[in-house]
Amino acid sequence: MENKWEHAVARFEEVIRRQQRRIEDMAAEGDFVDYGALPELVIGVCGGDGIGPAITAAARRVLAYLLRDETAAGRVRFADIEGLTIENRAARGQAIPDDVLAALKRCHVILKGPTTTPRAGDPWPNIESANVAMRKELDLFANVRPVKVPAEGIDWLFFRENTEGAYAVGSLGVDVSDDLAVDFTVTTTGGTERIVRLAFETARRTGRTRVTAVTKANVIKTTDGKFLKIAARIAREYPEIRFDDWYIDIMTAKLVDAKRRRDFQIMVLPNLYGDILTDEAAEFQGGVGTAGSANIGKRYAMFEAIHGSAPRMVAEGRAQYADPSSMLRATVMLLEHIGRTGAAGLLERALDRCLYEEKKFTVTGRDTGATCERFADYVMETVDALSR
Repeated sequence: MENKWEHAVARFEEVIRRQQRRIEDMAAEGDFVDYGALPELVIGVCGGDGIGPAITAAARRVLAYLLRDETAAGRVRFADIEGLTIENRAARGQAIPDDVLAALKRCHVILKGPTTTPRAGDPWPNIESANVAMRKELDLFANVRPVKVPAEGIDWLFFRENTEGAYAVGSLGVDVSDDLAVDFTVTTTGGTERIVRLAFETARRTGRTRVTAVTKANVIKTTDGKFLKIAARIAREYPEIRFDDWYIDIMTAKLVDAKRRRDFQIMVLPNLYGDILTDEAAEFQGGVGTAGSANIGKRYAMFEAIHGSAPRMVAEGRAQYADPSSMLRATVMLLEHIGRTGAAGLLERALDRCLYEEKKFTVTGRDTGATCERFADYVMETVDALSR
């Protein structure tokens, strides 16, 4: 038993030392990349696995179509990156194989399909989530997820901290003994400051008037308490923006309260709570299959669907009927992030028309609906119609 205790203490020391190095790295960060100043913008496209390659290919076609003039002029270049499949990751024993990570780091922004994360009972080794690893390796600290349902007055923007919280060291927990397992939750001053400040800066830039912090600081007093204290301190720098805070349990209830939910605008929250709450929120606009997300850092940015790789659809031979809407919504966010706001607005209007107004082609996930390739064609045809 003494050896197990010593192992647990050594593991905890390793976690603390890693996080201290993160703090030092954050302190040395520079400013955000100015995409407009780049002579050539490199967009990496990584299909992932499961239904990922199919829906990512559809989104890539639409993105390439919208940026065709800039690509022809040499201002934009696409880099197709293979090797992020669960088969390759398992064979290499790495969440992101070294050569794949090197290729990703040669890009400025990344359009990424879903990836499989092994769980108990799967035939795969217990490797870390590729998403979590990518967020840490590229320091993509802000997971930004919009949810809009105009008919119900819903216009939410979530800022989920991406590199800390309960997911920060999810693969480094300790089985102290047969009766005791311990995981870790991490909150740092620098990590919290940058996500909260990004939320407030976005509110100021977009004319929003309310930012809400979501924690469980009444019970998780050290880490959640630190997050809330820092959020309240930064809020004082933005007197024109209303700041309030809610606990995660009651917030999940208020999002289904028709009288209260339309009052919320921007929400900023630690990693685990953000993961849960944004999946709930996505149901209001049609489910996780309709929602995209941005993962923003100062040097890199990655855009993806918020749902998983749906291996069952692949096993049943239905991957070509997967809905690419989530990846197309992520493409809108990518275009906005790199400053192509005109193209972003055009694609968003086309998606709204295709999904909610005309509905000439719908994707059902089965052969009763369109293939994702046909839906992408429909979106591009609608872009052309809106451009006339």
